[in-house]
Amino acid sequence: MKQRPTNGSAATPPPRETTTRRRLLAGGAAVGVAGLAGCLGARDGPVPAPEVTSDRIDDWRRTDEFERTVFERSYGPVTVRALEHTGVYEYAPVADALAETLGGSGSLVVFFATRIDLRPAVDRLPAEIGRERIMREVEAAATDAFRGQLRSAGIENVEIADEGISTVRSGNTATVWRLTGEYALDGEVPLPDGTAAGLDRPLDIGARLGVWHDGTDVIVAGGAYPTDPLLDAFDAALPDSIDAESAVRRLAGAESAEALATDPAAYDEDVSQLLISVV
Repeated sequence: MKQRPTNGSAATPPPRETTTRRRLLAGGAAVGVAGLAGCLGARDGPVPAPEVTSDRIDDWRRTDEFERTVFERSYGPVTVRALEHTGVYEYAPVADALAETLGGSGSLVVFFATRIDLRPAVDRLPAEIGRERIMREVEAAATDAFRGQLRSAGIENVEIADEGISTVRSGNTATVWRLTGEYALDGEVPLPDGTAAGLDRPLDIGARLGVWHDGTDVIVAGGAYPTDPLLDAFDAALPDSIDAESAVRRLAGAESAEALATDPAAYDEDVSQLLISVV
């Protein structure tokens, strides 16, 4: 997670305004009615892949990409389908460091970007179906899918900690959530005497999720990361006589030790910047 200048082309994250759920729902409904007219879901064929425009994505590795139906529901005579195209990413330095030290696969630092297309377009639905209702259901389906993606990454007990609104780089207004969860870190660190120290402690996880529409599609983006340096988990598992950073350097090299010692604030910054950059 490289240092980047705060001026020039690197954008500073817009302030996130926390608000009450009542205000969120009222504001979201207003945005849904005004912004969806004539646009949302007006295409046939495959859903285009979402694009992460921030150059921070260079440090991340795409691990999966898929298309599927988010939901298909009938409202009277009309059946509405929500189709998604999702890309899944892991923060490569951490994934590689864990593989080198614990022999496992995957990363605790993950990011997801999704484009959702509603068919038929919301503005083509009969008035009695209600655009606001459809958008609320899309939002609920998006948050459920995000929880499922976190579970696939090994993150459990996901709970919403905060809600708010934010302006993304495209100028659209997103509903944003901050979430918490746990990850059961498991593995063994070889010791100089030929034995091994087991890592079996749960790690606290932080996550961010944003949902907005861009005038054509619903965009969903978010990521998760440990809230403490991963090197702390190694330090807690190793005997007092062994320094965690030195042990990781011996096993996997300086780059792995540096990745595992990363300040979680840097993960949060990356996820926040990636989130607002999805188009």
